[in-house]
Amino acid sequence: MDFIGKNLLNKVSGLLDIPTSGAFNIRANGESAARSTSENIDIVSKTDKPGINIIIKPGTKGESVHIPVIVSESGLKDTVYNDFYIGENCDVTIVAGCGIHNCGSEDSAHDGVHRFFVGKHAKVRYIEKHYGEGEGRGKRLMNPESEVTLDEGAEMDMETTQISGIDDTYRKTTAKLAAHAVLTIHEKVMTTGEQHADAYFSADLNGEDCRCNIVSRTVAKDNSVQNFTSVLNGNAACTGHTECDSIIMDHARVLASPQLCATCIDASLIHEAAIGKIAGEQLIKLMTLGLTEKEAEEQIVNGFLK
Repeated sequence: MDFIGKNLLNKVSGLLDIPTSGAFNIRANGESAARSTSENIDIVSKTDKPGINIIIKPGTKGESVHIPVIVSESGLKDTVYNDFYIGENCDVTIVAGCGIHNCGSEDSAHDGVHRFFVGKHAKVRYIEKHYGEGEGRGKRLMNPESEVTLDEGAEMDMETTQISGIDDTYRKTTAKLAAHAVLTIHEKVMTTGEQHADAYFSADLNGEDCRCNIVSRTVAKDNSVQNFTSVLNGNAACTGHTECDSIIMDHARVLASPQLCATCIDASLIHEAAIGKIAGEQLIKLMTLGLTEKEAEEQIVNGFLK
């Protein structure tokens, strides 16, 4: 793997190079570049379309699987379909993400469709990072889609991050929760220039005492545009909460659209949204410590997105 590939791999997955052990699948420019399985985690190529099945045995604990995608060819449009089958009573981490390096004149794109089937009382931590770079005129496009099915007592914690370099993205996440299931989503996004980012979250809270918490923190700079839509359907005695906090700068545009629907009198659903500029007193305080206005803004934004 060349320097560009290794840099993208590190940005989206934390790996410095192709691992020598553990379970992983690295996809580069539309092809499988490296793969390894473990005793408890199997990875199998699909036969009907591009993508893989990741099968984690029941009772697997303390293990992780990495499935990063890197694109460094201008004009490449890559689509994959990955299904995750997590057995009962697991406690595992899944690290995904995509990095695009585009120095050409044609658009480069990656669309990833992920389906998660999480067994009873299993726990999953899912980490997904998106990153783009390159000085070409071609755009860097990403459209991730996640479908989550949580069985009774299952828990999933999703951390999604898009901080730099993606020109246009549409993130769609849908979920179905059974009794006592818990879904937590933390999203962090920063857009600059003429970038456009859409996020759509929808969760069906179908089981007794299930819970869903969606928190989105975003920063919109320059002329960029962000749209955030969340839909919570409370179909049982459940708890649902969505929160969208955005910092808007320059000539950017941010739209937050919540929708709450309860079909059970014991459903408790809450939405919070806040959009605003950086407070002047915060800038002044940091500038009195010796920072320039630009440096102070960067410190505030970095702290906000942590």
